[in-house]
Amino acid sequence: MRQHQTFNPKLRERTVAVVSAAGLLLLAACGAPTAGAPGGSGATSGEPIPICFSVAQTSNTALLGQDQVVGAKIAEKYFNDKGGVNGRPIKLFYEDTAGDENGAINAFQNCINKDKVVGIVGPTLSQQAFAADKIADAAKVPVLGPSNTAAGIPQIGEYVSRVSAPVAVVAPNAVREALKQNANIKNVAVAFAQNDAFSKSETGTFQKTVTETFKLNLVTVQTFQTTDTDFTTQATNLINSKPELIIISGLAADGGNLVKQLRELGYKGLMIGGNGFNTTQVFPVCQAQCDGLIIAQAYAPGLDSAINKDFIAGYDAEKKSKLPPQLTAQAFTAVQVFVDSLKAIDTKTKLSGMQLADIRTALNQQMLLGGKYDTPLGPISFDKEGEINQGKFYVAQVKMTSGTEGNFNIIGTY
Repeated sequence: MRQHQTFNPKLRERTVAVVSAAGLLLLAACGAPTAGAPGGSGATSGEPIPICFSVAQTSNTALLGQDQVVGAKIAEKYFNDKGGVNGRPIKLFYEDTAGDENGAINAFQNCINKDKVVGIVGPTLSQQAFAADKIADAAKVPVLGPSNTAAGIPQIGEYVSRVSAPVAVVAPNAVREALKQNANIKNVAVAFAQNDAFSKSETGTFQKTVTETFKLNLVTVQTFQTTDTDFTTQATNLINSKPELIIISGLAADGGNLVKQLRELGYKGLMIGGNGFNTTQVFPVCQAQCDGLIIAQAYAPGLDSAINKDFIAGYDAEKKSKLPPQLTAQAFTAVQVFVDSLKAIDTKTKLSGMQLADIRTALNQQMLLGGKYDTPLGPISFDKEGEINQGKFYVAQVKMTSGTEGNFNIIGTY
């Protein structure tokens, strides 16, 4: 359990005086800030406030990271156009975690030691988070996971939180929607990427939901690697078990290929994809065979709020679409939480007069204790361990509109 210490302004004043004398203050203002009202709009001035956006931009995981980078870029422009942090701009430093643990560790070390950021958004995979988050926690740098849904992520350390709802909360809703579409489902087959922590955590939730919640028959469990491209054996075994529903926990590239090969081998029943399918990048992978895929989600483009409408407008300007995917919305939300928290700190004590370590500590405390944030995901907050509190979740069904493009159509709200 996290234990938060009271932030002591007098101690900070003594520390700042020493550091200022040594010429080591971070984020000293280069000019008088403008647009000082939180949430206001207008020009920004002064030294940019550095935030690290550390996700997978290369490797097989890049299909997920590409959606996340789009969300971050929209957020950076949007909040700077609205005055940044009380008149100070933010600057995102993009570090590539690639697709493994070492990539995430190296990226986080760059964020902390080279970029000297106030906080980190990342990494893409839960597998990477278990390796890299503890490094940031030891350095007392706040981390916001934009897509880490495996069990145990916020418990990694005091400085680790996430805006991605845990798989145990979201995934069961997909099974409920599948049963609404076919009440005669009795036999369920499951496949998952055994080398990915998220997929292993998610399949555990799916299997428990199938066998314990709905008392269905789990007829086979097939495994694969996130680097696999040929799924002939797994697809054949899944079809031969004669399921009415197949559930796949994997990433966009591997999971999408499995969906495609299942359809090509003749499977016509319902399929559920896990959270790794929550990217438009999966459409070019499984193409027409994506059609009908059921996916639980934590975001709905139709949410009627001012911030979501602004986010969608930004996405439309970037991608010429008014239907942003979940991973893009979560990335935007993570940046927003940092910005809103920094505004609140700066209103009480100017960031330009604080040492980097103090900013990081204050940011972590403000983020967790700052109440609700009105985001594209809806109103969210955090518990004392850094777990997201979110009110609504959704289930979407893929509708392909062309050979490589499609939409996530919301079919259920929970």
